[in-house]
Amino acid sequence: MITKASMSRRVFLKGSAALVVGIGLSGSLGKAQGGEALSRSLNPGDLEAWLAVLPDNTVTVYSGKVELGTGVDTALRQIVAEELYLPFSAITLVQGDTALTPNQGYTAGSQTIQVGGSQLRKAAATARQALLQLAAKKLGVSLDQLVTKGGYISPQNSASPRVSYGALLGGQQFHYAVDPNVKLKDPSQYTLVGTSVPRVDIPAKASGKFTYVQDVRVPGMLHGRVIRPPTTGATTINATLEGVDESSVAQIPGGVKVVRKGNFLGVVAETEWAAIQAAQQLKVRWSVEKTLPQMGTLYNYLQGLKTSDQTELHTGDVEAALAASPQSLHATYQWPYQIHDSIGPSCAVADVRGDQVVCWSPTQGVYPLRGALAQLLGVPERNVRVIYVEGSGCYGHNGADDVTADAALLSQAVGRPVRVQWMRWDEHGWAPKGPAMVMKLRGAIDARGNVAAWDNAVWTPTHSTRPSGEARNLLAGNLIAQQVPTGGPVGGDRNAPVYYRFANNRLVLHWIPIASSPLRPSALRSLGGVQNTFANESFMDELAALAKADPLQFRLNHLDDPRAVAVLQASAERFGWKSGPRKASSVSDIAIGQGIAFARYEGRNAYVAAAAEVEVELKSGAIRVRRIVVAHDCGLVINPDGLRNQIEGNVVQALGRTLKEEVRFDSQGVQSTDWSSYPIITFPEVPTVEVVLIDRPHEPAVGAGEATTVVIPGAIGNAVFDATGVRLRTVPFTPQQFLAQASP
Repeated sequence: MITKASMSRRVFLKGSAALVVGIGLSGSLGKAQGGEALSRSLNPGDLEAWLAVLPDNTVTVYSGKVELGTGVDTALRQIVAEELYLPFSAITLVQGDTALTPNQGYTAGSQTIQVGGSQLRKAAATARQALLQLAAKKLGVSLDQLVTKGGYISPQNSASPRVSYGALLGGQQFHYAVDPNVKLKDPSQYTLVGTSVPRVDIPAKASGKFTYVQDVRVPGMLHGRVIRPPTTGATTINATLEGVDESSVAQIPGGVKVVRKGNFLGVVAETEWAAIQAAQQLKVRWSVEKTLPQMGTLYNYLQGLKTSDQTELHTGDVEAALAASPQSLHATYQWPYQIHDSIGPSCAVADVRGDQVVCWSPTQGVYPLRGALAQLLGVPERNVRVIYVEGSGCYGHNGADDVTADAALLSQAVGRPVRVQWMRWDEHGWAPKGPAMVMKLRGAIDARGNVAAWDNAVWTPTHSTRPSGEARNLLAGNLIAQQVPTGGPVGGDRNAPVYYRFANNRLVLHWIPIASSPLRPSALRSLGGVQNTFANESFMDELAALAKADPLQFRLNHLDDPRAVAVLQASAERFGWKSGPRKASSVSDIAIGQGIAFARYEGRNAYVAAAAEVEVELKSGAIRVRRIVVAHDCGLVINPDGLRNQIEGNVVQALGRTLKEEVRFDSQGVQSTDWSSYPIITFPEVPTVEVVLIDRPHEPAVGAGEATTVVIPGAIGNAVFDATGVRLRTVPFTPQQFLAQASP
C-alpha cells in the first residue's frame, strides 16, 4: 500500500511511465478526432451537427455522448452504419468536444443508447433520405427506383451507373433538418444491429497503445498539485486557510510556484515529482471546525435532520389495511456512503491563455463542465473548449470535473498548460460520494397470503451535485466561494416506487438538504436505485416468508406486466430455482441458500431479475457468492456481447458495494483514503455469472448501464436469509455484520 506519507521518488517513478502526445492550444487531439472546429452548426436539430460524409465514402459521426469504457463507441457506430446501409468500418466517431459535437448533456443515467442512440438513428435515417434525393436528381430517376448498398446508390433492376455517398455531397455539409418522424429501417432487415461487432477500443487498450487522459502531454506543460484542508470529503468544508510558508518549498528544484485563491491552494512545478514534493512539504496553517457526526450514529443522525418531505405515491388506505391485516411487519434498511472505485485516480490538462481556455478532461459532460469552468475562471463560455479524453472509467460523478477545475485554475495563474494528476488519497477522500440512505418499510399480509399494504419512508439527500454550469459545484469553486454545492432533489427516489401492484401503497420521501449531508453527495451508479431496490426486494422477501410463500411465486403473484414475469421466469429457469418457502437448514459449518430479486429500472426502462446462490461460513460470518444468473430485457439489443459485458460489470461492481464497500469517517473527514481502508471485490471473489438476454427487436432500445446493479444486493441478502435465517438489512454484508445479526 502506498500512502501519502510513504510516497517516495523511487515508488513514484515506477508508476509514472507515460506516452508523450504533443497537443497544443489549437487542439491537435481534436484533429485526430475529426478535424479542427468547423463552421458548421452544432444545433441538434440540424443534420450537419451529427454526420459528415467524406469524399472517400466514409462517415464521421459527432456524438456528445462519450465512451466511458462501456462499449458505446462501437454500439453507436453500429446504429449509424445500419441506417445508412454502410459497412461498420466506414464509420468514425468523434465524441465529447464542445467545438465539434452537439450538446447531449451528460453520459449518464443509462441514456446513451436509449436517447443518444435514438438521436443518431434518426439523423442517419434522415441523411439516407437526403442522399437518395440527391441521387434521384443526379441519376434522373424517381426515389422509389433507387436502392442503397455499401455506401452506393443505384437504380433498381437497371444497368445505370451507381453513385457513392461521397460523390453526391462532394465534401459539403448536410443542410437539412433532422426529421423526427423519418422512416427508420425495419429491424427485420438488420445486418449489423443485433450482432456482436468487436469493440473498436479493445485492441489499443489491450496492447498498451491507447491514449488515456493520463497520457496527454502538451508542449510547455507544467505539473500541479492541490493542497486541501483536513476536513476531507465534507460537504461543508469548515476550514479556513490562515497562512502559507512559501519558503518551505523554496529548496525544491523545478521552479515551484505557489498558487492561492481564497481557500484554494496549489503548487506548480516543471516536473511532476517536484510538484508532489512541494505539495507534501509546503507548510500550511488551517483553522478547522470539526462538525461531522460520529459514524456510529450516522443513520439516526440522517433521520433526525430537518427534511423537505414529499408524498410521492399514495393509493388506497394504507393505515386501515395495516390495522385490519392478520399479519404485519416493519423493517429498516440502511446504506452507507460509497465511492466510485476508479482504479486510476482522476487527471486533466488545461491550457489557459488570457481569456482562451482548452481543457482535456475525462468528464461525463463537456458542456455542463464548460459552463462551470467559465464561471470559475471569469471568462466567456464561448471561449472555453472542453475535449473529452477517456480516463480510468466511472459510473457517476467522480473526481473528473474537479481535477479539470484544479488544472484550469493553476494554468490561469501561471499562463502555461498545467497537468494535474490526483493521488489515490485525493480520489478516495475528495471525490463526491454515493449518498447514505435510510429506508423504513411497513407491510401487511391478508388472509389469502397477498400483500395488503405497503408503506415506505425514505431519507435521502440529492444524488446529483454535478457542475451543470455552477462553479460552486466544483471542489475548487467550493473552496474559493466557501459555499456548499447546489442541486435539487434528484435521484433519491429512483426505484423507490415498487413495480408490484398493491391496492394500498404509500411512498414518502424525506429529502435531506445538501448542507446537512455529512459527506459531499452526488451521482454513483444507479443513484438511489440500488438503495431503494435493496430495501424493496429484501422487504418483499420478508413478506413472502411471513406468508410462508415461495419468494419467486410471491413476486409473480403481484405482477401484471408480461415482460416483468418473463425476466423472473427466465432467471429462475436458468438458475434451477427450488420452489417453496425457506426450510430451516441443518446445522453445519457452511450454509448454502438461494435468493432472487427483480426490478424494472426507474419503473419504465430495462427489466432485470437476478438469482443468486451464496454460501455462508457460520463460524466466521464470511459470505461468498457462488453463482449469479441475470435475465435482462432492454428491448432491442444493439450488440449482444457488449450488453453481456455491461451486465457482468454491473454484477461485479454491485458485489463489492454489497459485501465490502463503506466510507469510514470521523468528526473531521473521510478516513477511507486507500484500498486497505476501502476494500473492493477481488478476482478470486467473483462468482460464476450467467446472462440470459431477452431481445425484443421491435421494442425501443433502453439503457443497460445501471439496471442490473440494483437487483444484486437484494438477491444476495435474500440468499443469505434462505441459507441461515439471518436477515441483513445494513450494507455492507461484512462477516462482523452477519455475526452481529446472527447473535441471539
